[in-house]
Amino acid sequence: MLTLRADLPTPLVVQIVDGLRGLIAAHVLKPGSKLPSIRAFAAAHGVSVFTVVEAYDRLVAQGWLVSRANAGFFVKRRGDEGTPAGTSERPAPRFDARWYLKQIFENRNLPMKPGCGWLPNDWLFGDAVKRSLRQLSTSDTDLAGYGLPHGHLPLRSVVVETLAEHHVGVAADQVLLAHGSSQALDLVARRLVKPGDTVLVDDPGYPNLMFMLRFLGAQVVGVPRTPAGYDLQALETLLGAHRPSAFFTQPRLQSPTCSQATVAHLHRLLQLAEQHGFMLVENDIYADMDTGVRPSLASLDQLNRVVYVGSYSKTISPNLRTGFVAARPGLLDELVQLKMLSGLTSSEITERITLGVVTDGRWRKHLKGLRERLAEAHRSVGRRLEGLGFELFHEPEAGMYLWARHPDLPDSAELSRAATGAGIMLGPGELFLVEPRSTGWLRFNVAFSLDERLWQFLEERVALHAHSAQ
Repeated sequence: MLTLRADLPTPLVVQIVDGLRGLIAAHVLKPGSKLPSIRAFAAAHGVSVFTVVEAYDRLVAQGWLVSRANAGFFVKRRGDEGTPAGTSERPAPRFDARWYLKQIFENRNLPMKPGCGWLPNDWLFGDAVKRSLRQLSTSDTDLAGYGLPHGHLPLRSVVVETLAEHHVGVAADQVLLAHGSSQALDLVARRLVKPGDTVLVDDPGYPNLMFMLRFLGAQVVGVPRTPAGYDLQALETLLGAHRPSAFFTQPRLQSPTCSQATVAHLHRLLQLAEQHGFMLVENDIYADMDTGVRPSLASLDQLNRVVYVGSYSKTISPNLRTGFVAARPGLLDELVQLKMLSGLTSSEITERITLGVVTDGRWRKHLKGLRERLAEAHRSVGRRLEGLGFELFHEPEAGMYLWARHPDLPDSAELSRAATGAGIMLGPGELFLVEPRSTGWLRFNVAFSLDERLWQFLEERVALHAHSAQ
């Protein structure tokens, strides 16, 4: 039923509790079914009776099992002896955009988070943030007023220099700082999208963006991703059937697939945008994680039909909400007005902290080390997934994600529900689809996928399916 490993740092009691919770949550152990006796379980798994007693007692206290005198331990049914104190019956999670936005933050305390969208604390540039905070605390900072509508000018000047290194020519007044890339995308969407408009997005793609566009009244249409970028034939078919106002896309290290659009695909996309009269919104928030030097839509177009969105939150800290938009002058001015209407200015204090980090002498060394660490994690996690029989969509050895599926695990939502019971937050594929449906695809954050407990869980699920198929 379970595989226990004494060589892991996780205590055997915890392994038993987490494993049985996962089996119950996945309905492998049905409500009302009897568990092996304490002595039988101990003998079968080579552990002490006292270890099993403690594990069973914990599961009773947590409301997963019920103990019946002279009968043994049973999986708790709904209504068995009432609901234990401190617990409540919860329906199975609905895997949609609203669920994702809520649960991905509520489940931060789960021990393992291979489905999350941020980096571990020790992968970030925390020392530089602390140095920047100390410098800010001793400077003569005006706390009484608001910041500039465009955002802190010295940081915008750094953005201009960085974009110039990537062959995008902009002036400082063509850059708008925002409260993370999410606010940046929201401002752009509210300017470009009207109720009833058709808007193209990557499929699979970013759930928050899809929800945002639908909230604005847009008809969201997915453009299939490929390892080389886009299914161009499908895109041209869609353009023949729709007149989109915009295409929101991530050409580089796209979430969730981590695919990279080739230069040929970028050129063709720009040609189609010109031919069919739609804007391109390039979400390039993973640019600093790219190990290669490659053109962007913005560099090829110079912000004629392209609006460029970037962020510092992925590589410095998710709590440091600093993103930006670069656009042609007239359009950028309208985005500034929308920013002021919705929330006045962004935080100059946050922008000053970010400035201190990106002008720190160790910033480029941090990025180099982060890229190398991610590349090694990609190789390690990719090998482990393939060793279990998973198919990888793409192997970029850069960025944060691997998109993978197992032929014997066709429903990633079911797998994710079982994982939650075992203390693991996975990224079920249907979250990322334009039209949610059952799928085996999963998004793995490679930085959070190095824990042996994750691989034990996946091994057990694969083995469980193989056993049930016999």
